[in-house]
Amino acid sequence: MNIPNVAASRKSAAGPAISFFERYLTVWVALCIVAGILLGQALPGVFQAIGQLEYAHVNLPVGLLIWVMVIPMLVKVDFGALHEVRHHVKGIGVTLAVNWLVKPFSMALLAWLFIKHLFAPILPADQLDSYIAGLILLAAAPCTAMVFVWSRLTGGDPLFTLSQVALNDSIMVVAFAPLVGLLLGLSAIAVPWATLLTSVLLYIVVPVLLAQILRKALLAKGQAVFDATMAKIGPWSITALLATLVLLFAFQGAAILKQPLVIVLLAVPILIQVFFNSALAYWLNRAVGEKHNIACPSALIGASNFFELAVATAIGLFGFNSGAALATVVGVLIEVPVMLLVVRIVNRSKGWYECA
Repeated sequence: MNIPNVAASRKSAAGPAISFFERYLTVWVALCIVAGILLGQALPGVFQAIGQLEYAHVNLPVGLLIWVMVIPMLVKVDFGALHEVRHHVKGIGVTLAVNWLVKPFSMALLAWLFIKHLFAPILPADQLDSYIAGLILLAAAPCTAMVFVWSRLTGGDPLFTLSQVALNDSIMVVAFAPLVGLLLGLSAIAVPWATLLTSVLLYIVVPVLLAQILRKALLAKGQAVFDATMAKIGPWSITALLATLVLLFAFQGAAILKQPLVIVLLAVPILIQVFFNSALAYWLNRAVGEKHNIACPSALIGASNFFELAVATAIGLFGFNSGAALATVVGVLIEVPVMLLVVRIVNRSKGWYECA
């Protein structure tokens, strides 16, 4: 990795702490829910027209918003940092095991237990499989952007954080579709493979390529240009996410007004999954002798989700009106407060961790 990339990597991984906008993401999401529901009831024809702007089962406005959402965060990822994984093989091993072998399957199990059985009598029967699909999509891809913020708040090693994100994103390009297909199949949910592969191409492969081309072009102009550009385009991600949520809740409004309890019930397996996987990764890192500043980002990436990708894929596979899309949005709604709680737990338990 050349000198400019080293500087950019450290800037990306150890940048400023959580911003005002990010800290209150739950508030903005809640406002978008209200705005979307109200607009959907007031202007149903407009949103129906937007919903019909499709090509090959891909909604074009949403596709554009997803690119605006994910490309700025992917520009931060330096795949040249992959060689850093050799310095913390045990920590990376824990991260990979939790993210790819435990997390998706534990979520599928929790979704089956709570949605298909415990909560089934009080949920819409025709949406049960769709809710499960949304929860599976939410857990199938590790967090990319916000993990840099969480790591910073815990004093996590910046290059370890960057290297684990780069490695996870590399794996995601090839593993996301097979993993989702497997888990949906095990849950007896029909897998629209053509649409799933199209979603992976549009929402993972193409954005990764475009982001890396942009990254190289910016770094070629110098670190100052890179930093200035990232400061300008960074807010685009959350703005596009919130615009997508307004669209989504404009379609979901009627269903939510009929059964507002659905959001609370969908949050239960998500919360259990977050705390289970973060605790598991944290404990395993302690067991194998990794430092606290390695265990923290490892636990945090195990707890958080690439919810932008989950929302996009759910809409592409099952549509705006689906339970799957709603389930992924619940993940967005609770992400920030829950992750801030996990950050607080790992910070307060540092003394216990280092007594090992």
